[in-house]
Amino acid sequence: MASIDYRNERGIAGGDWQADLAGAVRDGAELCRLLELPSSLAAAPGEWPVLVPRPYLARITAGDPRDPLLLQVLPRPEENESPSGFSTDPLCEATGPPAPGVLWKYRGRALIVATGRCGVHCRFCFRRHFPFPSSPPDLVTYEPALERIAREKSLHEVILSGGDPLMMDDDRLGELVGRLAEIAHLRRVRIHTRMPIVIPSRVTTELVERLRRARLAPIMVVHVNHPAEIDRPVADALGRLIDAGIPILSQSVLLHGVNDDADVLAELFERLVDLRVMPYYLHQLDRVAGAAHFEVAEEEGRRLVESLRARLPGYAVPRYVREVPGAPGKVPLG
Repeated sequence: MASIDYRNERGIAGGDWQADLAGAVRDGAELCRLLELPSSLAAAPGEWPVLVPRPYLARITAGDPRDPLLLQVLPRPEENESPSGFSTDPLCEATGPPAPGVLWKYRGRALIVATGRCGVHCRFCFRRHFPFPSSPPDLVTYEPALERIAREKSLHEVILSGGDPLMMDDDRLGELVGRLAEIAHLRRVRIHTRMPIVIPSRVTTELVERLRRARLAPIMVVHVNHPAEIDRPVADALGRLIDAGIPILSQSVLLHGVNDDADVLAELFERLVDLRVMPYYLHQLDRVAGAAHFEVAEEEGRRLVESLRARLPGYAVPRYVREVPGAPGKVPLG
């Protein structure tokens, strides 16, 4: 069956990112109804609610319960299973950071948890249990983190993560990047985001101009898992950033039933390279509670990467990695 265009339903035109977000589907049964699927497919979402924006919904094939985009956003009964080795804090991030909102994970870099909000709720999210603040942060909230970063002269780069930092509006994001730019020893700001993929209208002219004019060299890392996530609006949004001189890397999570197939991964990475996006990381699943059904064995992951190396140019094959708590960087798996 073909995908259905939902962007005009309930007045959502697809050109205003905040309207696209406001019109997101927030109920599993409603998601199934729109996709012509039995409501019984959707399990109770627990503490991680359903959130699927209309531009992303429009790429899901109606009537297909195994659609790889649907599997990433539809709560399933397997989320209630609790196998050994899975936890609510798989990367040990939630235990008392030295300054609120900042994580010291990598040498020479600091990671600011800029916001707890996302434009989509991926069912495998490793921070789905993270103790985000209940209200959106403002610059006062970031002050302890900024003061600590200013004291750490060895830092050259700040990573903005979340949630999704592009859930901040252009003014608030610009204020934060501006404050970071006042810290002389910083050189780069890296933004980890899924928004250009799930709500491409978020890449506004104002956002592009603010990043282009920033003193800190901007780098964007987009999260994309399947070639069907990349339609024309997504390609155009990525192109606007790259044409403005903002490098874009991609990271993907290896997911059972979604992209654990060499043909799917090869199509994804070639499509990204065609759009001038450099494949960066292919992540082994972080073992977060509720996501065990997405896990792919490392041996299978290595086999897939070897297959990709045999058919793609080296620059199109991302590094296959796992994040290990306390390690100074990502741990290569093959």
